[in-house]
Amino acid sequence: MRERFGPAWERLLTPPIAHRGLWSPAGPPENSLAAFEAACEAGYGIELDVQLSSDGEAIVFHDVDLERMTGAPGRLADHTAADLGRLRLAGAEEAPPTLAEALTLVGRRALVLIEIKTPYGEVGPLEQRVHEVLIDHNGPTAVIGFNPYSHAWFADRHPNVLRGLDSYGYADAEARRLAPELRRAFARLEHVELARPHFLALGLDMLPSEKADRLRRAGMPVVGWTVRSPSQWAAVKDHCDNCIFEGWAA
Repeated sequence: MRERFGPAWERLLTPPIAHRGLWSPAGPPENSLAAFEAACEAGYGIELDVQLSSDGEAIVFHDVDLERMTGAPGRLADHTAADLGRLRLAGAEEAPPTLAEALTLVGRRALVLIEIKTPYGEVGPLEQRVHEVLIDHNGPTAVIGFNPYSHAWFADRHPNVLRGLDSYGYADAEARRLAPELRRAFARLEHVELARPHFLALGLDMLPSEKADRLRRAGMPVVGWTVRSPSQWAAVKDHCDNCIFEGWAA
């Protein structure tokens, strides 16, 4: 893997990765260019989220709805990239960036984990746009996400893109929208075979995981998320190769 993916593989293991950039309530907002710049300056990797605008652009933003981070009503997916460019992130004078803008800012300074927020049943358009952006980027990157069909899309079409499968305990309210048998399968990592990832990005609520430990021993690294304190990291670090963190200096 080291020879195949080079700097991306090496930086997957170190340094730690800042969740949605190096943001803070008193500093730059999450998933902002300022948060990504802060992560680069501090020497961290970067995790960010991408969704598709109504006109097919990959926008860096976590929530389905715009309200929490911009004060605007409605869903991101119902707005064009130009519309979104006129909004302002809470606490900042910048709009939600496009993926291309974020990668241009970061360059080769940091690994960027791109979490693809593709809803089940809608695989393809966002993945394609992300790949188009990645073609023009020379820095280390990997795609991550919870949807195994999104990973399979990349595995079948662009196998040289580094891929990390997200998973967690699937016990929260959002997960209850999935069928119970699907939740159980995902929590047990039974979708690894479908997704065919190169590494795992696992929530703290499912660590340690016996299956993840087996896969890790076989050469599949594990990145733990979201680590919000040194004590949380100490509890799982023996089962992980790196962490995605926020709220402290990892």
